[in-house]
Amino acid sequence: MQWVRRPTYAHCSTLGRPTPGHPTPGPVAHWERTAPNEARFRPEMRPVRHSRWVPSRWQLAGARRRMNPALTRVADMAIHKVCGIETEYGIVIAGSPDANPIQASSTLVNAYVNTLGRTPSSKVSWDFEDEMPGNDARGYAVRGAMPPEVETHLVNAVLTNGARFYVDHAHPEFSSPECYDARSATLFDRAGERVLLRAMAAAKEVLPAGQEIVVYKNNSDGKGNSYGTHENYLMDRTVPFTRVISHIMPFFVTRQIFCGAGKVGAELPGADDVTYQISQRADFFEEEVGLETTLKRPIVNTRDEPHSDSQRYRRLHVIVGDANMSEVATFLKVGSTSIVLSMIEDGLFDSTSFALAQPVNAIRQVSHDISLTRRIEMVDGRRCTALELQWAYLEMARNYAASHGLDSVGEEVGKEVLVRWEQVLTGLESDVFSQASVVDWIAKLRLVEGIRDRHSLKWNDAKLRVIDLQYHDIRPHKSLSRRAGLEQILHEDEIELAVTEPPRDTRAYFRGKCLQLFASSVAAANWDSIVFDLGTDPLRRVPMMEPLRGTADMVDSLLEGCTTPAELLARLGA
Repeated sequence: MQWVRRPTYAHCSTLGRPTPGHPTPGPVAHWERTAPNEARFRPEMRPVRHSRWVPSRWQLAGARRRMNPALTRVADMAIHKVCGIETEYGIVIAGSPDANPIQASSTLVNAYVNTLGRTPSSKVSWDFEDEMPGNDARGYAVRGAMPPEVETHLVNAVLTNGARFYVDHAHPEFSSPECYDARSATLFDRAGERVLLRAMAAAKEVLPAGQEIVVYKNNSDGKGNSYGTHENYLMDRTVPFTRVISHIMPFFVTRQIFCGAGKVGAELPGADDVTYQISQRADFFEEEVGLETTLKRPIVNTRDEPHSDSQRYRRLHVIVGDANMSEVATFLKVGSTSIVLSMIEDGLFDSTSFALAQPVNAIRQVSHDISLTRRIEMVDGRRCTALELQWAYLEMARNYAASHGLDSVGEEVGKEVLVRWEQVLTGLESDVFSQASVVDWIAKLRLVEGIRDRHSLKWNDAKLRVIDLQYHDIRPHKSLSRRAGLEQILHEDEIELAVTEPPRDTRAYFRGKCLQLFASSVAAANWDSIVFDLGTDPLRRVPMMEPLRGTADMVDSLLEGCTTPAELLARLGA
């Protein structure tokens, strides 16, 4: 490996914390150690069935003391849960069975970028200056960690909506811009589908006759390989990471009952008896906690790349989720997780533990149980269902909303999340198929069961796996999810706008607008900075270390008053 010294940049701190000096680190600097309810809370309102798990007396007393809505409302101390979704798409090259997936992914991304050729923004590349995927939230860095070689050599584009569109390993990936709340994250996740649709159309124009690149928004190829749909949440670095692990683990294990994408069969050795399961990803998790994302995948990932002020923030990198076709499922997945993380930051779990005895076994057990009746074991020996555990989290969330408010997730969006959360749990408890319009695994199961019954197919029939795959086809005329009656919460015009326009309420706005206005002078960009090249030396880096600065309210007047990038940098103080 050859070390290449990065160019020295002039820095401006208008959009982030001051960065005096900011010397370019040498190789050694990269390797230095870094500093660092059980059933519902009102069981009397619901009959107890089959020795339903109930909270202990001390847990109830502690929870009621902390979260009694009659008490004076406590100031919400949790930081705002800026969030985003990264989706790796499955890729198939129709008409060319021996095609290289990396090359095909590059063709796809390049084809889309070339459609933007009439604007200079298509030439803006990704800046890897500060990326350190080997940093571990547990307090050390993995020697030799650096962005994968394939990422630095293949196309890696920054889009005018603030997103990143690139090749990750052997897959095209769309990483959404930073979003203010769960609804915005859902919107830009759907906009990502539109980008991929346009990329497929553009690629078809340059491929030989008879060949076509098709992508699927799923997480498994049916041959033992899985690819991710990752979520990201901004968190307070002062919260001990051990606390985050303890209280988010049971939630991650059980939330799949409303945000799992469903899968025919299993890819876990020895699970031949599984005909259908809730999650596409559950079979692929082997560790409780860890840094890996492709091998020995952990339920809680410890990558410590905040992409913001590392003294104040951490970014929780979540790899345990499925790719959702349902807008409601995406909204509820991101929204409920944001609320639970806020509760963790505000200490709501300090005397309440839902710790599981064997989380890795539990996540598979939950996924393999479409009846939702299987009980998983707790550390203290008690047993509960995934549904009961989600009711417990929801009850705590409602009390949290009453005592602390939901400003950290967006008050109105947070209220809608709580309503949706209760609706889906109630529906799952009474009649699973009542949630077929909002929960992917149920919508898919209904389609698969219909085909199976109509044609008298066995569960191992290849036709059912085709149905499974077609559910995730993003082409409107091919997608079975489009015909499944899924509820839509987004409007067509806002999805179309989000393909090219950034969110107005995070720093993604400044990034996107700079690309729209001054792309010919932007050398590179990443999540926390933009590098300008004015044709003089040195390059000018504008740091954006605060995810909630650089919004439309903050920079519109600044941008409107600048006709050149040089003028913009002068006004920023660079």
